[in-house]
Amino acid sequence: MASSSNLKKNYNVFLSFRGIDLRKNFVGHLYTALDQKGVDTFIDSEELRKGDQISATLLKAIEESHIAIIIFSEDYASSSWCLEEAVKIMECKEQGDLKVFPVFYKVEPREVRTPRDSYYKAMEKHEFKFGKDSEKVKRWKKALFDAGGLSGWPLNEGNESELIQEIVKKILTYLAQTALHVAKHPVGIDARVAELKSMLNLKSHEDVVMVGLWGQGGIGKTTLSKALYNAIFRQFDGSCFLANVREASKNSKDLVLLQEKLLFEILSLQQKLEVSNVDRGIILIQDRLRHKKVLLILNDVDDLRQLEALVGGRNWFGNGSRIIVTTRDKHLLTCYGIDQDHVYEVKPLSYHEARELLSNHAFLTLQELEIRTSLVYSVLNCAGGLPLALEVLGSCLRGKREDVWESTLKKISRIPNNTINGVLKISYDGLEENEKEIFLDIACFFKGEDSDCIMKVLHSCDLETTAGFDILIERSLISIDYGRLQMHDLIQSMGMDIVRQECRDDPRSRSRLWWYDDVVDALLSDVVRLANMTKI
Repeated sequence: MASSSNLKKNYNVFLSFRGIDLRKNFVGHLYTALDQKGVDTFIDSEELRKGDQISATLLKAIEESHIAIIIFSEDYASSSWCLEEAVKIMECKEQGDLKVFPVFYKVEPREVRTPRDSYYKAMEKHEFKFGKDSEKVKRWKKALFDAGGLSGWPLNEGNESELIQEIVKKILTYLAQTALHVAKHPVGIDARVAELKSMLNLKSHEDVVMVGLWGQGGIGKTTLSKALYNAIFRQFDGSCFLANVREASKNSKDLVLLQEKLLFEILSLQQKLEVSNVDRGIILIQDRLRHKKVLLILNDVDDLRQLEALVGGRNWFGNGSRIIVTTRDKHLLTCYGIDQDHVYEVKPLSYHEARELLSNHAFLTLQELEIRTSLVYSVLNCAGGLPLALEVLGSCLRGKREDVWESTLKKISRIPNNTINGVLKISYDGLEENEKEIFLDIACFFKGEDSDCIMKVLHSCDLETTAGFDILIERSLISIDYGRLQMHDLIQSMGMDIVRQECRDDPRSRSRLWWYDDVVDALLSDVVRLANMTKI
């Protein structure tokens, strides 16, 4: 059976229930409450229920939903339709594509799980009709057993309106966990995500599994970890993707901010917990998360201190938790205690994958213009299967004639050892002066800042920012994610190196200064120079 994760999710919630009375009362009120909050909810119409076979429309709706709410009422098990829905729902849950919440409407969970009372009578009738050893009946019993054991909401003599508000609040909190943007053209991702899911052993809920993603810069570790996060994060009580840990943790104060972010996202808090210092943050993480099944991805880690402050040990988290660490330093994973069997090496794209990614960025249409195959092969060879290089080179060559491809290849051939930094600089060299200035300013000062604010700042410096930003985005040198300017750290490093090359020995002679020590040295040099002039 194909996983429903590959299907578009058209519904937030699927309601599974039995009986016209429920439809007019509890289920109807629940549907209205969800609808008023903007939750796209599937509720079947009676016209879909014809004959003995469950409608393909219903099965498809289950696959296309993020959440299923099963309302176990007294008559639920008497319907073969409802039982087939329950089977399908639990199958999708097992695949990790569906979150399931049961409501025990005036029945006990054990009555569903065993079954007993009305559920026992209903299953007896099904056994009489289909046979006691019928595979169909066995599937129904298993679905009831599994679903009856899930954590949900009991309702006997309580206030229905209060329960509905509680359910709506839970659903809204769950749906607030949003997926991450992965990439414009995520080539070669699905197979690698499948390998990682196997390594994570997601079916096991009894232990905490830690996995390391290791590979060189620009090879796609971040893209892969985001895709993995999207594929599995709904299977956990809470989740967090901590991006750019290396860059975001220059000192202990930065580590405190990461600890606060981790707690805020996993616990779905309304406001951040105040963490006074790293040691206090460690205690808070252990105390708040030790009984929670969490997914935590730490992206771009380069120091053991970061791991010790954020994911000190398996006993910090509840059973079933999964911790993923991406890094360029394989030895770091070993020091942290991740065994070799749980280190996933992110390898370069295959030739066919690399060609597909290059084509996606280099050609405006599916037709590859008139570019010779030999030129395309040469560019692929220069990129070495690195997605970042393929993306930047492809964007640089988009819509260009063969002579531009040939000229670009000549420039690359003059780069010592064909370094990734040099390959990326080819795209920078092809920019106009306005775009170069904007690019260097972003690389040195404004990465991660609000794009609208920075656009105004640079515009005040007589730079044409609207056109400039568009060109840099087209060249894959920058991106704007959720209103923030983003740039791959290798591209940022290339930009900073361009400024350093202006004068390596005298920071004062460079066009931009961003390191504290360089600024202090430049100011002190000016003070000394002015003092000497005063003496004269």
